Amino acid sequence: MSTDGVTLGASDAVLEDLARLTAQVQEALGEAWQSPAADVPLLGSMADGMWQAMVSFQQSLLNDPARLLQAQAELWNAYFKIWQDSLRAIGGQSPVAGAAHVADRRFRGADWQLPAFDLIRQCYLATSGWLLAQVGDAQDIDPHTRNRLTFYMRQFADALSPSNFVATNPEVLRITAESGGQNLLDGLRHLLEDLQRGDGRLTPRMVDPQAFTVGVDLAATPGKVVFENALMQLIQYSPLTDQVYRRPLLVIPPWINKFYVMDLQQKNSLVRWWVEQGYTVFMISWVNPGPQLADKSFDDYMLEGPLAALDAIEQACGEREVNAVGYCIGGTLLMSTLAYLAAKDDTRIQSATTFASLLDFTDPGDLGVFIDESQVAAVEAKMADTGYLDSADMAAAFNLLRANDLIWSFFVNNYLLGKEPAAFDLLFWNADATRMPAAMHSFYLRNMYLHNRLREPGGITLAGVPIDLGKITVPCYFVATAEDHIAPWRSVYAGAQLPGGKTRFVLAGSGHIAGIINPPAARKYQFWTADTLPESPHAWHEAAVEHAGSWWPDWKFWLGRRAGGKVMARQPGEGGLPPIEDAPGRYVRMSSREE
Repeated sequence: MSTDGVTLGASDAVLEDLARLTAQVQEALGEAWQSPAADVPLLGSMADGMWQAMVSFQQSLLNDPARLLQAQAELWNAYFKIWQDSLRAIGGQSPVAGAAHVADRRFRGADWQLPAFDLIRQCYLATSGWLLAQVGDAQDIDPHTRNRLTFYMRQFADALSPSNFVATNPEVLRITAESGGQNLLDGLRHLLEDLQRGDGRLTPRMVDPQAFTVGVDLAATPGKVVFENALMQLIQYSPLTDQVYRRPLLVIPPWINKFYVMDLQQKNSLVRWWVEQGYTVFMISWVNPGPQLADKSFDDYMLEGPLAALDAIEQACGEREVNAVGYCIGGTLLMSTLAYLAAKDDTRIQSATTFASLLDFTDPGDLGVFIDESQVAAVEAKMADTGYLDSADMAAAFNLLRANDLIWSFFVNNYLLGKEPAAFDLLFWNADATRMPAAMHSFYLRNMYLHNRLREPGGITLAGVPIDLGKITVPCYFVATAEDHIAPWRSVYAGAQLPGGKTRFVLAGSGHIAGIINPPAARKYQFWTADTLPESPHAWHEAAVEHAGSWWPDWKFWLGRRAGGKVMARQPGEGGLPPIEDAPGRYVRMSSREE
C-alpha cells in the first residue's frame, strides 16, 4: 500500500499482534453491547428524538422541491470549484485552495496540504457546511426541532470527518509507514484498555490518570477543613497577606464537577489569586453522592450548603456579613439562596458574583437537545434504580457538546496515532467527575430546564419559601463567556435582568472554563464591559467596550469597594471552629466508583 510515494508496511509480528488485538477488541465490544453500563438514558432517548426530527426534515425538503434542487446545484457548484482549484494546485498554478481552513484544528498538519488530501478535506468541509445550511434554511420546522436537527447533523458530520479514518488521514498514514504499523497496534491496546476500564462503556482517556495528584499538584492552596456535614466540607484557606478584607468570601462551586477547577496549579489558581488579594476565602467542597443521598433535594443543597456555610463562617471568624461567588449551577443556587434570604430579611450576603450561571433557561443552548419530557423521564427512571445520575452519563452528554475537542481528537490521538494522552490539568479535572442525587437532579431538570420556573416570581419554593429573584437587592456581578455551549452568554444576560439590585454584566472571551479561569499573567483573551444594562443583549454588546486580557482585575475593583476595611489576617482554626483536616479534604478525593 502507498500514498504519495510512501510505502506502508508492517512486520509479520506486528500483523499477528494486530490480528490478535482486533479479535480481543471485537470480543470486548460484543460484551460491551450487552453491558448495563452501555445504557446512557440521555443518549438512548435522544436517538428517538433524532428519528422524529429527521422525519420532520425530510418532510420539509419534500414540501419545497425547488429549494432542494437549488441546494443540490449549489453543492455541485462547490464541488466543481474545488476540483478546478485542486487541478490548478497540482499544476503549480495556484496555492492550495483550502489553506483558509487551517484554523480547523483537525486539518492543521502539513500533511493535509498534500493535493489528494487537501481535495478530501475541502470536499468534506463543503459537504458538512452544506448539510448544516440546509437545516438552518428549513424555516417551516419549529425552532426547537431545528436546533435538535442542527445538533444531530453536526454529530453526524463530525463523526464522518476524514481525520477520523486511517485511510483518509495523511498524518496517520505517514506515521503508520514510519512505525511499521506500531501506532495501530498501540491504538488497539488503548482501545481494549478503555473498554475494560469502562466496564462496557467506551470512554477514551483524555489525560494520563497518574499525571496529577489532588492535594499535591492540584487543589494545593494551603488551608483547613473547618466544617462538614453530609453534603459538603467547608475549607478556610490560609492567608498570604498580613491584613485581609473584613468580609470573607464564600465560594459555591458547581456539584456537577469538583471545586478545584478554581484551584488548579499555582499559576492558574483563582483561589490562590483571591487569597493573594487579601480575601479570607471559604470554599464549599461538595460530596460525591452515592445511593444513600438519593433523597437529597435542591432545598437540602441550599440548607446544608451556603446557609450552613454562613453559620460556620460566623463561628470561624466572627463575621456575619460575607460576599459570595457561585460558578455554573453554584451561581444558580447562590441566587436562589439570596431570594430565600431576602424573603426572610436576612442580609448576611452583601454581594453576589456568578460565573457562567443560568437563571433564565429559555435558551439553554445545545443542552436543550437533551431536555424534553421523554428524555427527563428516561433519566428519572434510571435514577430510580441507582439513586443518582452516574457521572459517566453526564460526561457523555457534555462531551457531545464539543465532540471534535472532547471525543474525536482523543479517538485520533489514542487509537489511530497510538499516542498516550497528554498531562493537562484541566482535562484531569474534567475526567474527575461526580454524581447527582436523584431528587435534586430531577427537581433541577424539571423546574429549571424543562419548565423554566426560577425566572417566575414564586415559580419554585425552597424550604417552604416562594423564590422571587426580583426581591434580591444586593449588588450583583454576572460573568458570561462568549463561546459558552453550556450557559450561552445571551441566556446569562437574560438572567442578569432578574435581580432587583444594581447589576454589572461582563462578557469574557473563550468558553465555560477557559473564559473564567483566565489569570491576568496569562495575557489571554479579552472581555467586554458596559455601564448600562439594556433589555437587549445585542444593544448591550453594541455599547460594550472591549478590553484586552483577563476580567479578574475588573472584578477585583468592583468587589474591593464592597469588601469592608482591612483587619488582621485570620488563620484557619483560630476562631470557634477547630480544623478537621488539611485542605482539600476527603470529599474532593471521593471517586465516582466509591459509594
